[in-house]
Amino acid sequence: MTTLGIIGSGNIGTVVAKLAVAAGIDVVLANSRGPESLREKAAELGVRAGTAVEAAEAGDVVVVTIPLGRYAEIPVEPLAGKVVIDTMNYYPGRDGRIEELDNETVKTADLLQRHLPESKTVKVFNNIAMVHLLNLARPAGADDRSALPVSGNDAEARKTVIELLDKLGWDAVEVGPLSESWRHERETPVYVHPYLSEGSSLERIFGEGYNDLGKPAPAAEIEKLIATAHRPPVKDLQA
Repeated sequence: MTTLGIIGSGNIGTVVAKLAVAAGIDVVLANSRGPESLREKAAELGVRAGTAVEAAEAGDVVVVTIPLGRYAEIPVEPLAGKVVIDTMNYYPGRDGRIEELDNETVKTADLLQRHLPESKTVKVFNNIAMVHLLNLARPAGADDRSALPVSGNDAEARKTVIELLDKLGWDAVEVGPLSESWRHERETPVYVHPYLSEGSSLERIFGEGYNDLGKPAPAAEIEKLIATAHRPPVKDLQA
């Protein structure tokens, strides 16, 4: 892979871009406000700014990292046949209530896969905070390397994403098809908690300006949490 498209320039999109550039991967970064709004950030990161369509067209793999409630804004035709990484989580306070998610007839990744029927959606990066994604990245073979769960219906697409994760400094745990992606959604044991430093908390790491160095979470730990996953009813989510 030579180019990574990223649609969404928030916390996760910015960190993925930073890790990709460090790995020697070209990046085209887009947001909803247009390339001009990204001029300073793009220069700082060493990436190209573009529209969502340009990021979709340029990327060999494309990351979608926007609020879930806006998933239908993602361009469809430029992503046909491509691997699309879905990082999105359901926050009803931000996204509004989505009946299909509340009654658990679909998973968050199903919404994007249905919107992009000719693409190969892979769920990853949704269970980790940006500070940990950046601070816990390690070279291949490092004793303290951490892992991220990966779900997707297409085995080759999962393999492609796992190879990308390796370049970005992360091991991977294959969870299976998108029907199993609930195992690393919100309110499950693998969501953020495995990477928290001792004494830290969700409230602190999502607070303004807090930088938690994180705690390594190896593949064996993530595998165990995935296998024993349980979550409360989605309809009970509030924030």
